[in-house]
Amino acid sequence: MERRKALGLIAGGGAAAASFTALPAFGEESSRAAGATGQGKGGYTFALDRNVKRTSVRFKNRYGITVAADLYVPKNASGRLSALALSGPFGAVKEQSSGLYANEFARRGYVALAFDPSFTGESGGTVRDVGSPDIYTEDFSAAVDFLGLQRIVDLERIGVQAVCGLSGMALTAAAADSRIKAVATASMYDMSRSISRGHEDFYTREQRQKVVDYVSQQRWTDAEKGTFARGSHEVPFDENGDVAPSNRVLPETLPTDADPVTKSFFDYYRTERGYHPRSINSTTAWTATTPMSFFSFRQMTNIDMLAPRKALLVAGADAHSLYYSQDVQKMAPETVDLVVVPGADHVDLYDRKDLIPFDKLDEFFTKNLA
Repeated sequence: MERRKALGLIAGGGAAAASFTALPAFGEESSRAAGATGQGKGGYTFALDRNVKRTSVRFKNRYGITVAADLYVPKNASGRLSALALSGPFGAVKEQSSGLYANEFARRGYVALAFDPSFTGESGGTVRDVGSPDIYTEDFSAAVDFLGLQRIVDLERIGVQAVCGLSGMALTAAAADSRIKAVATASMYDMSRSISRGHEDFYTREQRQKVVDYVSQQRWTDAEKGTFARGSHEVPFDENGDVAPSNRVLPETLPTDADPVTKSFFDYYRTERGYHPRSINSTTAWTATTPMSFFSFRQMTNIDMLAPRKALLVAGADAHSLYYSQDVQKMAPETVDLVVVPGADHVDLYDRKDLIPFDKLDEFFTKNLA
């Protein structure tokens, strides 16, 4: 099966976008694959390390939006420590992959702040589940603001670690914010490129125009109804070449003929392994007009401005997203290093601690936050 079909960019039919509705309360969604997430883990998809303290915190970004986060601190912390701001994947929440990373880094002696991007999870923003590359980029700098004000943090030793779709925003933020002394990514995605050009840039000029027309017309519908419809952020096409959006990122149940990429995402977001009721990928879809801002906001345009600071990109050898990291590394080879993990696909680096190279990430931050 060709990859763009495997990624849902070609749809067999596709349901029309549905009107905005509130997300179900914790544990209320019907027909999902597993029972309530985080049983015995306090609603998180991972166990908190016994040597780490986790505190729920809030801070505002420069747009005045309240960002919800969890602050992870080593219980034996003393003096001023290196700190990391963490977020991602795109459509996930802090109780999932970014929290797992933060927990591990705190276990290793860092202060780590895992946050929900604006409009998602427990963060503020009136319209829920809006994807905004500009505001998400700002959220990383706002997280740096918060970390730098903590007495336990050395404000000259703050870095960023991001996963999947938030990684492009993290690199963009680091290029424009020199307070970020180092940045690392895992399974990096350039969401602006993905949404506006399709997987491996497969959209034709005609298809790109169809996506723009679909989103533009959806704005009329939303304006007339006073609601915000749900729809695919990476817009698929049917076999006739027409736009065929869906009102879910992932199906409620996995089809028997599902492709490997869909299976891997489903296995994380829709099962006990990674399900969370506030996660967009677990339960619903983004606002249907989300693609508009990704057409107008290119990421990593100024990656050369990161130098002399460094970036480390980690990607799975079997990941469908590997080319994003490879292309960024080619853009700034003196600044950006790439680690390819054998035997790992895209989703493996969300939570597979046997595959995530935490020792290399720790070594990278130790050196570059010195």
